[in-house]
Amino acid sequence: MADQWHFYSDTFGNCNCASNCGCQFNVPSTHGFCQFVEGGTVREGKFNGIDLNGLNWAFMMIWPGEISEGNGRRLIIIDERADAEQRDALEQIIGGSAGAPGSNHFSVFGSTCSEFLETRFLPIEFEIDIGARTAELSIPDVVNAKGEPLIDEFSGDEFHIALARPKGSFEFTYAEIGKGASSVSGDMQMELDSSYAQFCAHNYNQDGLIQAA
Repeated sequence: MADQWHFYSDTFGNCNCASNCGCQFNVPSTHGFCQFVEGGTVREGKFNGIDLNGLNWAFMMIWPGEISEGNGRRLIIIDERADAEQRDALEQIIGGSAGAPGSNHFSVFGSTCSEFLETRFLPIEFEIDIGARTAELSIPDVVNAKGEPLIDEFSGDEFHIALARPKGSFEFTYAEIGKGASSVSGDMQMELDSSYAQFCAHNYNQDGLIQAA
């Protein structure tokens, strides 16, 4: 019998693009290459009956050129609180091997990588408020990332942008947009500053993205 699962995560992501990230606007990346950090907490999750609720996760990817050109490098980090079954389940989902190929962003982005670093199990501190466009991700000796609202240069007020993807998305149907800063050390070293950030729910099952009712 095929795996039956549900993964609903409140997620923050920060990449090196400007506010018009190429992935979301179907244009080339800002700098001709891509680096990103993403983390989340599972609000509702099960994998073949295994409870995933409340567990945190993160992954980082680096591509030398456009994502579609491939040759990316990936690192997955899973909450050290997860037991052996939960670790295996989350690794399958975030690694993109659960579900149909190309049915969610984990699968799509993973298919463009040629180097897969060994998954790590570490303490992950994560907080997010999607509506307020704020988030913090901290993994000792690996990553510190923060997301916050964009600021209007003229008024000094928050500059509110959101993306609606009612069709064609393999990632989300709605996301709040802000700016982020991330510092990653080790094999995935990168420094992102005041670049594209998104705050969204990833709602997937074995068949792909679950559309909002």
